[in-house]
Amino acid sequence: MIFDPNVQLPKAPRGYLLRPLMLSDHKHGYLKLLSQLTVVGKVTEEMFSHRFHLMRNTFPITYYVVVIEHEETKCVVATATLVLEWKFIHEAGCRGRIEDVVVDVNARRQSLATLLILHLVTLARHLGVYKLSLECKKELISFYERFGFQRDDNNFLVINF
Repeated sequence: MIFDPNVQLPKAPRGYLLRPLMLSDHKHGYLKLLSQLTVVGKVTEEMFSHRFHLMRNTFPITYYVVVIEHEETKCVVATATLVLEWKFIHEAGCRGRIEDVVVDVNARRQSLATLLILHLVTLARHLGVYKLSLECKKELISFYERFGFQRDDNNFLVINF
């Protein structure tokens, strides 16, 4: 497991398991879940395996992909990712970003997103990031503010290719 066992993390509700992404999650609905958030496209098992190993083997660790598995069905019903950016600024510090937060439409209203965010905020704090940020839809701002996120007046620009 890529997480430090000494870090106290929130527990998943009964019937669910919070854990790191596994290679077998390709067969357990991970990409289907992500498609509820954005366009995934065609990702073969081979492509998934290649990307999984690439992300897992970064050093220092850069990607922390967590999922919540429904224990009875073994399906992935929620996920979020902590991405670390290694910097020269802030005394060669590390910045964190939370990305790809999604809970299956049939598993919502069970505090699974809360569990994911609490987990990643705790992990980011433990890893010593100097700043943690995320992007979200306007209607989700108040949800993320509950965890200490604040609106930033900096301009955000994007180019989609």
